[in-house]
Amino acid sequence: MRDHDLPALERRSRGKSRFDDDEPQFLKRGRPTEPLADPDSEPDPDTGERWSSWDDAVHGPQPHPAWLVTELAAKDTELGVLKTGKEADVHLVRRAVPDTDRSCLLAVKRYRDPEHRLFHRDAGYLEGRRVRRSRENRAMASRTAFGRQMIAGQWAAAEFAALSRLWEIGAGHDRIAVPYPVQLRGTELMLEFVGDAESGEAAPRLAQLRPDPAELRDLWAQLVEALRVLARAGYAHGDLSPYNLLVHRGRLVVIDLPQVVDVVANPQGPEFLARDVRVVGAWFAARGLPAEQVDPAMVTGELLHEAGLR
Repeated sequence: MRDHDLPALERRSRGKSRFDDDEPQFLKRGRPTEPLADPDSEPDPDTGERWSSWDDAVHGPQPHPAWLVTELAAKDTELGVLKTGKEADVHLVRRAVPDTDRSCLLAVKRYRDPEHRLFHRDAGYLEGRRVRRSRENRAMASRTAFGRQMIAGQWAAAEFAALSRLWEIGAGHDRIAVPYPVQLRGTELMLEFVGDAESGEAAPRLAQLRPDPAELRDLWAQLVEALRVLARAGYAHGDLSPYNLLVHRGRLVVIDLPQVVDVVANPQGPEFLARDVRVVGAWFAARGLPAEQVDPAMVTGELLHEAGLR
């Protein structure tokens, strides 16, 4: 798949739209505002295929990339698991139109049933987000079954909204690469597969690499630029590490954004941002990047300035 160059987001302080979990921008375009049920169609027992769920999902930003299969005649075939995690599992799916050469690979992120997810760390990330109805707020705060389902839906919606926002930026001076958000259906998020489309091998995580000095410097520069783009939007990744950064054809790709933090609205936002910098900075320093280049205090200060907090 291709890499994508995206410019900086507009500063929120200039009056641009802010992220709202209750009515994110992608749900304000005449599409349903209630989460759709998880897919329940059974795959064909002989082929493992099921009809594409494109028709009843919330779609990613337009124009859709040329590689994306949107035909209603397409079928989805499960090819295996790319990653398992505490919050969600990521599967590899081929979407193809039978008897044609139209096909693409997708990474399908399925958030775990709320009864089987860990919610002890949700509270800090959810500060600064809001829903309009007090019933939902109370349910989320008390972690009732309904509240846990609300939180699970917020994770998926937050990731889809953040990726959509970043993708829609278009070409410009600042750069960040993220997977294209294909569609959202309930708590299932379909994304561009970042890796080798022929073999189905995913791009390596930064943690898997041992870059030479020149590559290390280039990857650090890409990372700092990506963090600047997020900070100008008032965002911190919230859980950044070498394990949720991919390297594809020399390009650093930011993934796993369900916990994206509003550094302005969330009282802990600056602390989340500082932690992101410390974690990734420590990885680069351990692999030989000079300490003065990865000084966490200096980088964090620059990013808080970009966010308008200094």
